[in-house]
Amino acid sequence: MRIIGTGSSLPKKIVTNDMLSGFLDTSDEWIVPRTGIRSRHVISDENLEDLAADAALKALDAAGMKPSDIDYFVCSNVVNEYITPGLSCIVAGKIGLSCPCVDINCACPGFIYALDIVESRWKAGKVRNALIVCAEEPTRMTSWQDRATCVLFGDGAGAVVLTGGDNIRGINLHAEPCPDKIWQKRTLEPTPYVTKEEISVPLQMKGREVFRFAVNASTTQVEALLEECGMTKSQVTYYMVHQANARIIEAIKQYMAEPDEKFPSNISDHGNSSSASCAILLDETVRKGLIKKGDILVFSAFGAGLLSAAAIVEW
Repeated sequence: MRIIGTGSSLPKKIVTNDMLSGFLDTSDEWIVPRTGIRSRHVISDENLEDLAADAALKALDAAGMKPSDIDYFVCSNVVNEYITPGLSCIVAGKIGLSCPCVDINCACPGFIYALDIVESRWKAGKVRNALIVCAEEPTRMTSWQDRATCVLFGDGAGAVVLTGGDNIRGINLHAEPCPDKIWQKRTLEPTPYVTKEEISVPLQMKGREVFRFAVNASTTQVEALLEECGMTKSQVTYYMVHQANARIIEAIKQYMAEPDEKFPSNISDHGNSSSASCAILLDETVRKGLIKKGDILVFSAFGAGLLSAAAIVEW
């Protein structure tokens, strides 16, 4: 397939590091060197499904398509206020889709996993036009008394519309199942028969181990995928890396020995928006006019699971 439209939507509330220092033992001087984040967009009176619908409609408009043109919809989301129905059905109802809807929870590499799903269905002759929406509110997953996690995240939604083509040059998906590295648990409704202990725990993360996984997974997957596609780093226009932490991005950049200008970034004022990260970054880069026809984009993302993914897309 090929991407023909992008869109994104962010909450209006902007929370700066100085605002966090009002109730946390932290400061701008502590956060920026460790993360590269100065502010983030945080849901206040918005609903996540409304941000998702807004991003989707922007992508459809950019593609010159109507909701009725879409015959497959994948929504990437880790958590939202609904247990059921899936967020894809809720968003579909808001924008007028009537096609099959699928939800995936692949955490931060969800955008690339969704690309793999729609590309596979297109190759199977099951899809003509597809919509992907990545909508996340990770600020609702963390404890806002834990300065190690809550400072990292921001909310938002990103979307792409795809149609037939040959522009997805390659995709590489990878898993190293380690559920103890990034995890969150919540209790379910009680029954008269449950005897096991159940607890709700906000997002927990082993930062150093996640850092090592992210850098290793990204660099090895990207290099392997470039080789598989018969391409070299010199052909890459931009590396669209998941905006998790500026230090992770810097480590990837140094390992790849590629210049700063090949790494668009918005982490300074967005934070980590999980699977929405790559989709938002793509939309903002497109709307700035930085991407032109024929450019080679390398996507790389990594997160809970532990899961990672890479994709090469020709614009």
